Amino acid sequence: MDPALAELAAELPAHALLTDADQVEGYRRDAAADPKAGHPMAVVRATSTADVQCVLRWAGRHRVPVVPRGAGSGLSGGANAVDGCVVLTTERMRDIRIDPDNRVAVVQPGALNADVKRAAAQHGLWYPPDPASVDISSIGGNTATNAGGLCCVKYGVTSDYVLGMEVVLADGTAVTLGGPRLKDVAGLSLTKLFVGSEGILGVITRVTLRLIPAQSQQSTVVAVFSAVQDAANAVVAITATVRPAMLELMDHASINAVEDYRRMGLDRSAQALLLIQSDASGDAATEVAHIVDACRSCGATEVFATDDPEEGAGFTAARRVVGLALMQLGTLLLEDVTVPIPELPALLAGIHRIATECDILICVVAHAGDGNTHPVVVFDPDDPDARARAERAFSEVMDLAIAMGGTITGEHGVGRLKRDWLPKQLGDDVIMLTRRVKDALDPLGILNPGAVLHP
Repeated sequence: MDPALAELAAELPAHALLTDADQVEGYRRDAAADPKAGHPMAVVRATSTADVQCVLRWAGRHRVPVVPRGAGSGLSGGANAVDGCVVLTTERMRDIRIDPDNRVAVVQPGALNADVKRAAAQHGLWYPPDPASVDISSIGGNTATNAGGLCCVKYGVTSDYVLGMEVVLADGTAVTLGGPRLKDVAGLSLTKLFVGSEGILGVITRVTLRLIPAQSQQSTVVAVFSAVQDAANAVVAITATVRPAMLELMDHASINAVEDYRRMGLDRSAQALLLIQSDASGDAATEVAHIVDACRSCGATEVFATDDPEEGAGFTAARRVVGLALMQLGTLLLEDVTVPIPELPALLAGIHRIATECDILICVVAHAGDGNTHPVVVFDPDDPDARARAERAFSEVMDLAIAMGGTITGEHGVGRLKRDWLPKQLGDDVIMLTRRVKDALDPLGILNPGAVLHP
């Protein structure tokens, strides 16, 4: 073993350090499957804050880059290895403690989102952030990317629920920020600085999450449209007066990909489908009636409403498997662009135009209620021309979102796949300010180099 790695192994618990090539290979890249991911020298499976501190102190002494990793479900290349790095995974740090009196969960970063929801539910409480990857994504990764999901249209994203955290800085110092308090304005809002920081400022080792009372029973509306533009117009009409608990869009290609992957009973002839849920306490019927009227007035060919929880769960399950279904079609470039809601119809029209001009398949699913779309570019990786057209389409969709006053990422993070477009959105002054913050907290540049910012 390399002497430096032998030194690290001696400081860590037994079996925490992996150097076997086959084992290390499994930690090279996240779910974006970027072929350009680097080759790490080793992987550390941390079990405690002390383990994380040990790795970062060692990395500072030896000038070795460290790439933090949660469950590996990220979609922007944020956890992709760089050559010669150590991948630091928190997947074994899974403790969850629920404090029902304060309505908080104190969670280690490797705990899965779904496990936190289940633990909270045992006390009649709910953790709302709800990414489609709820069963496989970790709280550490959710926090590092400020994840959103299906319920964020009404209930907000991860940053709305993070009250505090413990984070290990690049020099190995562990600091505690915030805590189980609903109101706390003492000092700078450093907790929020680390939410969405994608591992470039520190490694999160504990998170204190706000919980709320369990969600009321949901009523579900499914609306079928013969044109995507009609569905987008319905989204604008619905959100103009109500804020449903869920408002999701699937286009024709996504609907059929799901049906090919797993028979869910979706209408294959539909050009678009809206999945809407209301949990309005005491007034769900009025909200559902408005939603149904808005869909019909915007051209829905069929509108189905139900209060049956099992029927509603079935439609939600169909939305959640879209990602897996699309993977069966080819190699994917996954977008995450968001625009103000009134711009949603124009964005979808622009995406269709780009797909036509680039002669490439772009499937669209969306957290439509907050303007967050996921245009997924599908191509044959063995066809160089198809790859070039896919990359052009990927670029043009992000340029379009920026031009419309939107963002290149609503919830997946910038990672490595979108960093070239970040200056176009933020401008040189904000990029320079971001670099100053990064340099202040990580002067050696060892934390996740190449993520968010160019090294």
